[in-house]
Amino acid sequence: MEKDEVYKRVRAKVEKLFGFYTHLAVYLCVNGILFTINLMTSPGYFWAIWPLMGWGIGLFFHAFGVYGSGYKERLIEKMVEKEKGQQ
Repeated sequence: MEKDEVYKRVRAKVEKLFGFYTHLAVYLCVNGILFTINLMTSPGYFWAIWPLMGWGIGLFFHAFGVYGSGYKERLIEKMVEKEKGQQ
């Protein structure tokens, strides 16, 4: 039973990572295209910065959700070990 739980937990983490890397790849491709369109149509004004920044904020929070949860788990484990040591 415990092996199944570990597998499910690891699988969920891997799914989160793949979701983030897919998001990152799409972000880079789409913003690369927008940047190219910007340079070809209106090189005097860098309007592509707005979707780049807006989407970048979303990407940052996605990354924090994926990698920040690992920090939370490590902190919980550390505190559990500390509590065990005090007993």
